[in-house]
Amino acid sequence: MLPFRSEIRNSPSHPTIKIYLSDESLDERIKKHLEHFKEIEMIEIRETHGQNRVGENITIFLKDHVDINKIKSSIDSSLWWYFEEDMVDE
Repeated sequence: MLPFRSEIRNSPSHPTIKIYLSDESLDERIKKHLEHFKEIEMIEIRETHGQNRVGENITIFLKDHVDINKIKSSIDSSLWWYFEEDMVDE
């Protein structure tokens, strides 16, 4: 099982990136890890509603005029690095 999965959610008011972690106990640590991105306006941990989903997700709101595809790619890379480092430390 992958440690996380991310999705772009297009909404008329504000597109977001959602991160679903396989281990929800890491939500706060990952939220803190993502706070260094200057393109992020706000990060929330929210309950997930829907089938075949984990109970919570990390919802990332971006600042205006940020390329959502580019920042998603950067976030994904950062998270892969985070989980690789975490696995090496164990």
